[in-house]
Amino acid sequence: MSLSFPKSEKLKSSKTIKKLFESGKSYTKYPLKLLFIEIDTDQVTQAAFAVPKRKFKLAVTRNRIKRQLREAYRIQREEVTENNGKKFALLFLYLSKDKPQYAQLEKATKALLKKLKDEV
Repeated sequence: MSLSFPKSEKLKSSKTIKKLFESGKSYTKYPLKLLFIEIDTDQVTQAAFAVPKRKFKLAVTRNRIKRQLREAYRIQREEVTENNGKKFALLFLYLSKDKPQYAQLEKATKALLKKLKDEV
């Protein structure tokens, strides 16, 4: 499996994102929260990443955290994509007020994806 993160796997649909916040299930592993819903089987698993502006005023800081989250997901997404045909819309939300270390994000991402794979 390729380790790229193509455009087709990026969650951009505002309807789906709204549905995630309204009726999605969630798991938390500090400093991340994972919101997810199952989507139609003709699509691929899609992911989005959010960092609150309220906690990080500078766009440079928010974008750096999102880049780190995307990288951690990109490397470990096999956990979810090899899930007996089920497809998900995922939203990773950063919760902490502090700038993260990449290792911390990677560990939290791995734990959340494993939990999603095991319980669904």
